[in-house]
Amino acid sequence: MENHMTIYHLSTECYPVAKVGGLADVVGALPKYQNKVEGIDAKVVMPWYNKSFIYNHEFDIVFDGFIHQGPNMLQVQVLKEKTNVLGFELFMVKIPGLLDRENPYGYSDESFQFIAFQHGVLHWLSAMEIRPDVLHCHDYHTGLVPFMVEHCPDFAFLKGVKTIGTIHNGEYQGNMNWEMAKYIPSFDYYKWGLLDWKGQINPLATMIKCCNAFTTVSEGYLEELFISFRGLESLVRQEFGKAYGIINGIDSEVWDPATDPMLDFNYSIKNAVELKKKNKEKICKEYNLKPELPLFAFIGRFAKEKGADLLPDMVWKSIKQSYGALNVIVLGSGDPYIENKLKEYDATYTNFALDLGYKEQLSHKIYASADFLLMPSRVEPCGLNQMYSMRYGTIPVVRYTGGLKDTVADISTGGAGINFAFPGVDDMIHAMNRALSLYNQKELMTDLIHANMNFDFAWEKSAEKYLQLYSNS
Repeated sequence: MENHMTIYHLSTECYPVAKVGGLADVVGALPKYQNKVEGIDAKVVMPWYNKSFIYNHEFDIVFDGFIHQGPNMLQVQVLKEKTNVLGFELFMVKIPGLLDRENPYGYSDESFQFIAFQHGVLHWLSAMEIRPDVLHCHDYHTGLVPFMVEHCPDFAFLKGVKTIGTIHNGEYQGNMNWEMAKYIPSFDYYKWGLLDWKGQINPLATMIKCCNAFTTVSEGYLEELFISFRGLESLVRQEFGKAYGIINGIDSEVWDPATDPMLDFNYSIKNAVELKKKNKEKICKEYNLKPELPLFAFIGRFAKEKGADLLPDMVWKSIKQSYGALNVIVLGSGDPYIENKLKEYDATYTNFALDLGYKEQLSHKIYASADFLLMPSRVEPCGLNQMYSMRYGTIPVVRYTGGLKDTVADISTGGAGINFAFPGVDDMIHAMNRALSLYNQKELMTDLIHANMNFDFAWEKSAEKYLQLYSNS
């Protein structure tokens, strides 16, 4: 490996600055662990958001300039967090009116927004003559960077810089009409085919075509993309020579039940059984659940890909079929139909509790309290929730797909979780019934809690794999 290497991670999310999903957790942890390796200097560049992190930390303006996007002249400011509080240098790109909003996504002009972010980053690096060894582009929001670096004369200074792409979720590709091409900095027009996929500009396809290498966030997910990738199956087959599956790690400093400040009762393997029980009693009291019953939890977005559409039927069926011998708690938000159905059941069933929204602290408390975590995902590129739950001694009940397949082995094969094959309510309830019979075998249950807490999902191994990939690409 090279003695010195500078890596710029480009992303729209980074925990704890702005988080919507697992992308934020990865970008908030991977560079921190890369920086623990001698000679590595990993940094993060992201859009500026109107969020509390910004106001609670001090920033220096390290660049102030302008870019032209089509007929528009935009101011670009780059702010650097002063103290490297996250374990790496954090740069935030501010473009008034575009990159100064509350949230990462959900705006009608987001294609324009993401082009401006990528343009702004490359303009800053070129203007200041900063030439990294690696530009690591996360998901489609930064997918045009590998193209721009090679084919936009404005960034000739950066030509030849290694670009690595990571697909955190291939369901989202950022398709836009060709009229948006006028906002991309001028490029060699005979290269237009690199931007095109089936008559549209597809940033994720562009990333795959133009980067030096690309990764998915688990080996299992990479295999699935060959057969199910929202229309890009043939592309990933064609480019598979530069594709790698590297499983995400988890930040074991943030996710540690022994020191986690968000828990009511901290615990280690030694006292996990009794103190998980105390955490559970506390949460059951808050949500009027029965602490003597096994507690099943679901944490996440109410989206079809997460299998959340199965939740309403699962709730009433599991309570009915078990004659009320279990509790279910759900934390999340999303699809309004699912939200309303679950609200209705929350009012109807004493064995069910619902908390709507994204609540970081509550999610930690649930991992520490629940006996079982439900992940009925249809698509799960890596999944972090199952790793968090295992770290906290909670047994994952997961659909056998993507990263879940790579990280959770079934108890029948000597693993410490429960798998089911088909994303349907009956298969899910069958798996929950297996969990119920497990719950009553106290010794086996204790062994599984200990086995899960002993699993090593730390970032060190994955961070090392990325560094090898940078060197070899």
